[in-house]
Amino acid sequence: MFSLTVCDHIMIAHSFQGEEFGPAQRLHGATYAVEAEFRAPRLDAANLLIDIGLAKTVLRALLDTVDYHNLDTLPALAGQNTTTEFMAQHIHRLITEAIKDGRLGAGAANVTSVKILLRESPVAWAAYEAPV
Repeated sequence: MFSLTVCDHIMIAHSFQGEEFGPAQRLHGATYAVEAEFRAPRLDAANLLIDIGLAKTVLRALLDTVDYHNLDTLPALAGQNTTTEFMAQHIHRLITEAIKDGRLGAGAANVTSVKILLRESPVAWAAYEAPV
């Protein structure tokens, strides 16, 4: 299995609902380093898994939908506790849609799974991985 990873980051604000979140129930900020790992069993005719430049451009465009936003106010995330785990799944869903829509180019047709990893700090991170 081949893999290729591109990285970027986002800065968000949000709050959580539920006693288990303690002080995080109040509005607070977070900065995430975001890694998108694409996996495929074979390379294309040019020996590429996916176009790195295109993958970075598409990831940035998708992240722009949440970057510098208060997630509590975004209709697409209404009523959700936008935990690190949830946001990894949300970004995975956006990337998967981009692959299926052809926004990541013809080479992405070989991609069988994607892993999205969000690093909240050097000692804490969460990921979501699933087939395309």
